[in-house]
Amino acid sequence: MSDDHHDDEYHSAESGAAATFPKQCSALRKNEHVMIKGRPCKIVEMSTSKTGKHGHAKVHLVALDIFTNKKLEDICPSTHNMDVPVVKRLDYQLISIDDGFCSLMNLETCETKDDLKAPEGELGQQIKDA
Repeated sequence: MSDDHHDDEYHSAESGAAATFPKQCSALRKNEHVMIKGRPCKIVEMSTSKTGKHGHAKVHLVALDIFTNKKLEDICPSTHNMDVPVVKRLDYQLISIDDGFCSLMNLETCETKDDLKAPEGELGQQIKDA
C-alpha cells in the first residue's frame, strides 16, 4: 500500500487550544477518536486481551483515518495513555469551483472559505457534474 496520504497536511486549532489530549487506553470506546501513527482516526473495532504473566492487559484498536479512510491498527497496554485528537466538524455548502478551488459557505455563520483544493480524478468530476 502507498503512504501518499501521510504527506497531506490538515491542521487547524483554536488559539491556545491543544491539538490532542491524553486518555487511558482502557477508557477509549468504539466511534471515538484516537491518534494512531500520528494520524487522527475513528475507532471502528476494539478488543481487550487478558492480563498475561508478563504485564498488562492489551487493547487492540482498529480505526479509520478520518481524512483518508485508511485502516490503521495499534495495540496498547490498557493502563497506558493514548493521544486523542480534538475534532471539530463543520458542515459547509459548496457554492462553486473556480480555478481548481472550492468556494464553500458555513451555513451557520454565512462565512465563506475559498482555500480548499477541489478533489482530482473521478470524485472531482462527479462534484463538478452535480
